[in-house]
Amino acid sequence: MTEPLILTEIHGDGARRTALIRINRPKQLNALNDALMVEMGQALIAFDRDDGIGCIVITGNDKAFAAGADIAAMAEYDYMHVHQTEYITRNWETILQVRKPVIAAVAGFALGGGCELAMMCDFIIAADNARFGQPEIKLGVIPGAGGTQRLPRAVGKAKTMDLVLTGRMMDVQEAERSGLVSRIVPLDKLLEEALAAGAAICGFSGPSLALAKSCVNKAFEGSLHEGIDHERRIFHSLFATEDQKEGMAAFLAKRAPAFRQR
Repeated sequence: MTEPLILTEIHGDGARRTALIRINRPKQLNALNDALMVEMGQALIAFDRDDGIGCIVITGNDKAFAAGADIAAMAEYDYMHVHQTEYITRNWETILQVRKPVIAAVAGFALGGGCELAMMCDFIIAADNARFGQPEIKLGVIPGAGGTQRLPRAVGKAKTMDLVLTGRMMDVQEAERSGLVSRIVPLDKLLEEALAAGAAICGFSGPSLALAKSCVNKAFEGSLHEGIDHERRIFHSLFATEDQKEGMAAFLAKRAPAFRQR
């Protein structure tokens, strides 16, 4: 029997728990291919629709989050194949449809498509052995899953040009200084930290989390004025939720809130 391309687990004991998705191609350093991305997309959508899940964590193994796309799978593709089959477009970006928070827990290599997948997540918690890069230029191509677009929004133009045009890797300290990584943790604490962040998120109001995520993403899609206007409308709309009433009542009563997710 062939090994499953992803493994899933549920963590936590509250009303809302954290789903963990593990990329499972260790012999290929978790290189990404169409079949894997289809399975991951199906798991992501299922968890997003599950009211018992409040947060999703995506991880790999100690050696690699994902060391890139599977070159052996695409080396013989030609233009008409990738164009007509909408390579990447049709199944690699399902994560962007997920409204719940998604955390990347990165250890080892996150290169090419692996770096791009991590950047599609809402934030990255990285082990102290993590390495990031977009080395596609070495293969005669460029990043194709958002690397030239998301990376400059995280680290700026100069750093992106350096990484994309030289194909070099940056270590986790440089990645954190540059703004790509939210925090660095010891390798043996990576999942513990990521799941703890997930547990904290699960304790909050689901509608507020989804709308907060949409507002932050909006900041990269338009002007400051448009973003502020969007944020204000969302802020106002949350006063129509039961969770806003509960959250503020609990604060005034000096007790923990019991959010109802509505």
